[in-house]
Amino acid sequence: MDHPVTEVAGAFGLARAATYAFITSDERGRITFANAAAAALFGYSIGELLGANIDLIVPERFRASHEAGMARMARHEPSRLSGRTVEVMARRRDGGEFPAEFTLSMWRDRSGLGFGAILRDISEWRARDERLVQLAHHDLLTGLPNRACFEEALDARLAAGNAVGVLMLDLDGFKEVNDSWGHSTGDALLQTLAIRLPAWLGANAVLARFGGDEFAVMLPNAGDTPTLAASATTLLEAFGAPLRVGCHTFHIGVSIGGAVGSTQGASAEELIGNADLAMFRAKQEGKRRFRAFQPAMRSALLSRLAMRAELHAAARAGEFVLHYQPQVALETGRIVGAEALLRWQHPQRGLLLPGAFLSHLEDHPLALEVGQWVVEEACRQAALWRDAGHPVMRMGVNLFAAQVRSRTLASDVVDALRRHRLSPGMLELEITETIVLSVDEADLDQFRDLHRRGVGIAFDDFGTGYASLSSLKRFPLTRLKIDRGFVRDLMAERHDAAVVRAIVQIGNDIGLNIIAEGIETKDQEARLVEMGCRQGQGYLYGKALPAAQFADLVRASGSLERLAG
Repeated sequence: MDHPVTEVAGAFGLARAATYAFITSDERGRITFANAAAAALFGYSIGELLGANIDLIVPERFRASHEAGMARMARHEPSRLSGRTVEVMARRRDGGEFPAEFTLSMWRDRSGLGFGAILRDISEWRARDERLVQLAHHDLLTGLPNRACFEEALDARLAAGNAVGVLMLDLDGFKEVNDSWGHSTGDALLQTLAIRLPAWLGANAVLARFGGDEFAVMLPNAGDTPTLAASATTLLEAFGAPLRVGCHTFHIGVSIGGAVGSTQGASAEELIGNADLAMFRAKQEGKRRFRAFQPAMRSALLSRLAMRAELHAAARAGEFVLHYQPQVALETGRIVGAEALLRWQHPQRGLLLPGAFLSHLEDHPLALEVGQWVVEEACRQAALWRDAGHPVMRMGVNLFAAQVRSRTLASDVVDALRRHRLSPGMLELEITETIVLSVDEADLDQFRDLHRRGVGIAFDDFGTGYASLSSLKRFPLTRLKIDRGFVRDLMAERHDAAVVRAIVQIGNDIGLNIIAEGIETKDQEARLVEMGCRQGQGYLYGKALPAAQFADLVRASGSLERLAG
């Protein structure tokens, strides 16, 4: 059997070699043992520690409670610390404090009551934990609170019954910054706004970044819509000035939606959601404006969600169909082309025109799939007419923006033409101003490729929006389509007549074909021919028809047997 003295010597030998700090003291608090790790941790020599009061390593503000605890243990009262590992604050020789993991033991021997403590510095752990908390509650790019932190603060204010308003901000034109100057410049712009927005909003506002170019603002004591509107107006005016970032100057707008708690949201999630709905409405109505939440917006959202679900079911059930509207040579009346127009054969509501569903489909995840189907189906139908001996005609197809963004447009079109053995000149892709204004160089390359192959590219509804004449030079176009709105009042409005005349002149001068939409009378037709327009479409020649009826119309009209320019 080992001798007790040997056991004690072995234990102290182990303590001396330990990497953790180990200190013992008697019941009066005098240090009776300290290992090298303890001396290094606290900044003393072992000799300085031995015999000194244990208070030496206890911060002054904790000494009274420490001494009271020692006294309780000396009276044999139970201690909540004995045998447990807890976190305490410890003090170094230079007065600096640090968090330490502390485990206390007690014993009684011939010398009386003894205490032993094992300690280690956990400053790095605490710093790491604080960093993790920071990461969990703040946006890495801007340093602003993130959504989780914002919702927590907002829920606390709502629970306390305090007045509060929320603004949701979404930048207008931020995508163009990233596309034109790169994401590093876009990041710098967001960081600049993270500094300027609080200055514009005032000291009481709480700003957060939810991700991308979306920010949220909590306005304490903003318990009514006029107060929210005043803050939103301040932001709109601030965004009206150019924003300089590095060597770049940007004209960035903002769309803002607002909601007031708790009347328009009893929880953070509901209040933010309602403000977000209002912001979405602001974007729908033209951007760069403020809209306050109204209950009708919630109903509109539910209706929109229901429509999206129906569209998904329609695509899966094959309920979409194409009808074809004739395009004619104005001087002869012969059909030279067809525009493929999307229709929805709804099982309960009957045949639906695009006005009932197209706006919902354009931003639906299925837009790409449906757009690809339209190209494929139009090419398939053109091949069927050709194989049936009908005269060769140009087929016009409207594109979705999603098809352009996918970067597969050129390959999708080329593959469809090849599958159906169609000449590229038989297909014309129609693009809207939304597409023209949003494309970058990579998108343009797709159109240039198709143009080189002989596929026609038409600018639909030209003259109605904000696209500048430089778009005509930038885009590889083959045709301009004059919007029906100008044709409708052509005979009565000098302004509309002047616009139509200018479009025809521009198109003829730069070698683009011109086609007018919405022709309904012979007078309109005659005026367009007088102005130099050679082709048109509209109810005067026929509405959009199913494929079989369109074929009958072509036979009756004595259509050209070759493509007309």
